Amino acid sequence: MTTSYKDPSLKIFSLNANQPLAEKIAEVVGIELGKSSVRHFSDGEIQINIEESIRGDHVYIIQSTNNPVNDHLLELLIMIDALKRASAKTINVVMPYFGYARQDRTAKPREPITAKLVANMIQKAGATRILTLDLHTVQLQGFFDIPVDNLFTLPLLARYYHECGLNNEEVVVVSPKNSGVGRARTLSEYLDTTLAIVDQHVDENGEESGYVIGNITGKTCIMIDDMINTGETLAKAANVLMDSGAKEVYACASHGLFSANATEILENAPIKKICVTDSIDLTEKRTPENLEIITCSQLMGEGIKRIHENVPMSSLFKF
Repeated sequence: MTTSYKDPSLKIFSLNANQPLAEKIAEVVGIELGKSSVRHFSDGEIQINIEESIRGDHVYIIQSTNNPVNDHLLELLIMIDALKRASAKTINVVMPYFGYARQDRTAKPREPITAKLVANMIQKAGATRILTLDLHTVQLQGFFDIPVDNLFTLPLLARYYHECGLNNEEVVVVSPKNSGVGRARTLSEYLDTTLAIVDQHVDENGEESGYVIGNITGKTCIMIDDMINTGETLAKAANVLMDSGAKEVYACASHGLFSANATEILENAPIKKICVTDSIDLTEKRTPENLEIITCSQLMGEGIKRIHENVPMSSLFKF
C-alpha cells in the first residue's frame, strides 16, 4: 500500500480481534499499520511487543472486544500500558465493537455494572480517547471521563437499502423489540417509510407470543437491531411478521456476533437477507448464506483523521 498521510506522528496498531478491518481503516487513513506482536503463553498469559518507536506519537489501537471477549479486552489493556510506558503522546482506543456494553445497569439486586467497570479499566490503563461504533446505549459515553466519539452505522445501512431500492411506500422499518424503537424510527426517517414494532413477551405460563404494532400487511419489512447474538430475537420477530401478513422480511444490525447456533436459527427463519457491518471479524466463522457485510472502515478511518486534525465530526453522523 502506498502511504499518503503526511503526518508521521499518527500511528495505527492492530491487535488480534479484527485484522482485516484494521488494514482497511489504515488504508483509508493512508498509512501502514504499526509493527507489533501479540503472544499467548501456554498458561494463558499475554505478552505484547511494540516493534517500533512511538515516543511522542498519537497512537490509535484498533481492537473489538468480541468473543473471546476477555482475551481481547486484556490484550487491549496490556497494549495501552505498553504504549504509555513507551511515551506515546496520546493513546486513542478504536473499538468497533464494545464488549460488556449490555451490562449497563443493575437490573436485579446485587448485579454488577460491568460496562462501567470496563470503562474504568480502559481509563486507568492510560487511554486518552475512545472512538467506537454504535454503543449498546448512547448513555455509556457518560461512564468515561475522557472524550468518547460514538459513530453510528445507520447512515451506512440507509445508503445500502437506498441502493437496493427499499425506500418506498411498500417498505416498513420494524423494531423487533420495544427497546429498539428509537433506532428503527431513525432508519425509517432516512428511508422515508412507516414504522412498526414487534411486541414479544412471555406469559405467566412461560409461553412466548408476539404481535405487530403497525400496518405491515403486504409490505416489505426491514428489521433493525444493534447486534445479532443468538439470532433468536430476529428469528421470532420474522415469524411474527410473516404470520401477520408481511410480504417479505429483511434484517440488519450494526454488529454480527453470531454466537452459539445463531447461523442455524437465522437460516431457518423467514428472512430474505441479513446485513451487518464488519465491526467483528467473521472470516473464520460460519455465517448465514444470506448475509451481506458492509464495511465501516471508511467511517472509522475518517473519524481517526478528523480526531487527529481537530476537525468536527458532525458530518459523519449525517445521512
